Amino acid sequence: MPTPFRRAIAPRLLAAVLAVSLGGAALPLPAAGAAFAAGEHQRDAAFDTWADRFAADWVRLSPQRATIDQYFSGAQQQALDRQLTPITVAQRARYTALARAGVARLDRFLGGSLERTQRVSAETMRWSLANHLAGERFEDHAFVFSQFGGTHIALVSFMSAAHPMRRAADVDSYLARLAQIGERMDQANARARAAAARGLLPPRFILERAQGQVDAFLKPAAGQNVLVLSLAERSAALADLTPAARAAAIEKAAAIVGKSILPAYARTGALLAELHPKTGDAAGIARLPDGAAAYRQALASFTGSSLDADRIHAIGLREVARIEGEMDRHLRQLGFTDGSIDARMKALDKTFQPAAEPDPRTAILSSYAAMVRDAEQRSAKLFNLKPRAPVEVRREPPLTEGSASAHYSVPAPDGSLPGIFWVPLRGPQFDMIRMRSLAYHEAVPGHHFQLAIQQELSGLPRWRTQRVFGGGSAHSEGWALYTERLAVEQGWYEGDVPGLLGALGSELFRARRLVVDTGLHSKGWTRQQAIDYGIGAAEVERYVVWPGQACAYMLGMLRILELREKARLALGERFSLPAFHDVILKNGSVPLDVLGKIIDQWIADQPTPAAT
Repeated sequence: MPTPFRRAIAPRLLAAVLAVSLGGAALPLPAAGAAFAAGEHQRDAAFDTWADRFAADWVRLSPQRATIDQYFSGAQQQALDRQLTPITVAQRARYTALARAGVARLDRFLGGSLERTQRVSAETMRWSLANHLAGERFEDHAFVFSQFGGTHIALVSFMSAAHPMRRAADVDSYLARLAQIGERMDQANARARAAAARGLLPPRFILERAQGQVDAFLKPAAGQNVLVLSLAERSAALADLTPAARAAAIEKAAAIVGKSILPAYARTGALLAELHPKTGDAAGIARLPDGAAAYRQALASFTGSSLDADRIHAIGLREVARIEGEMDRHLRQLGFTDGSIDARMKALDKTFQPAAEPDPRTAILSSYAAMVRDAEQRSAKLFNLKPRAPVEVRREPPLTEGSASAHYSVPAPDGSLPGIFWVPLRGPQFDMIRMRSLAYHEAVPGHHFQLAIQQELSGLPRWRTQRVFGGGSAHSEGWALYTERLAVEQGWYEGDVPGLLGALGSELFRARRLVVDTGLHSKGWTRQQAIDYGIGAAEVERYVVWPGQACAYMLGMLRILELREKARLALGERFSLPAFHDVILKNGSVPLDVLGKIIDQWIADQPTPAAT
């Protein structure tokens, strides 16, 4: 039986987003149309050698990235595990110089003969480097101290969750990094001050969110600071760390926090207070010097397309109308007939709210975990490729829970950490009917299948499995939203109309993002206008500090659906849904225009009926 979503994939909708397949990189790929025309060329060993060395040089510029990926080994990795990435003009210049050299070398490789997988690798790397170069002049349009990933948050999150804690030596590395946080915060302060001198200031409400986070960090005494408590908690199970050594490390950490980190955060707080009178309420990036150009580049980078803000806004409006029509029919089926879609959804969700006592958060996390396990079983017939690494559901840490959205972090390559589906549970109200679609998006078969599988792939260079040069948010987030749609198409919500409405509501949310993001950054919308359109305040503020990223989800999904329909029509009975999924997953994160060429080649490679 056709589902609401299957009926919705109309030719006019696919045509409306056809332009998504046009690459958004600022520097075009040479000979892009012939990318796979000579796919049977012999492998170019020189390219492999150069690309591996270049990727290593790129990762080496960010010790924190090297730690997250455990990219190196032995003494080199151990040395990087003791460093924090500098936040300086000189460091930015190093990245730019390396990116420029990389693009020039890749152009020469792409002008020659590369084997098919190598060409995908080269095009993916070049797309990423080209976007880095195109966005370099806009780096200070991203506020150093935002509530969503600002330096003051990122350093704490990295130390608390990403810095490895496997053996006693990691404790010593932790202390070495802890001693650098004060300097890194002062570097961030200098960058924020220089940006402010150029008129690049956050809106007042964003600055106030960051100020609140800094104040919260400064409130506990040094010994009770999150960086000290995290060390104490994570080091407790280390077999080669004696109790005396652990106590000494905790004492030293508290001393570092008190002597250098808290004063540095206090200087950040003073800077934010100094900038506060200079800020205003205007939300969009267009208000900033060169802001319109910055937004165009952000859209190109995040959506992997050449669609402009007006076109994206129109697609969003059309999708909102379509999805709300679907939701209206199902709400009426449940007896919710009066009021707006949002009002009726709130009324429906209210009927599923848990009691306040006992605290329902533990039960909610358990329910999420059960949904993930159920999704793993349901995915068996839709996917041949599945990740070996497990995935867990965890609550978002207190420091970031106030402003965080649900998200996924990849497993540690060495197996020391699983994939993690992070869930903020602020309360007192919880988004109950969207739980299943959120679990599918962030965990299975969404980001966990996509990113953990990529990390485990053989036959690809390590820099591709580790996503050193990725394919942009539209591929990653588009896949995750696609899996939400897939669950509906495959009848996973059979007998669960509220859950189906939750899934539709999640897709409506992504469609509204197109409207709100472009509204904020190209049409002069205020923060309140965006909230009134149906997006929560914390989400709106996320879009304010991360222009363009909110557009990646829906546009990426529509492009994947377009490619699936193209393959289905071309192959007819030879089309296999698991095989289509496999070809996407086994190629990892690639730009959407490269993905289109991969699917074209896959279609051409399928045996003809006569050959079969």
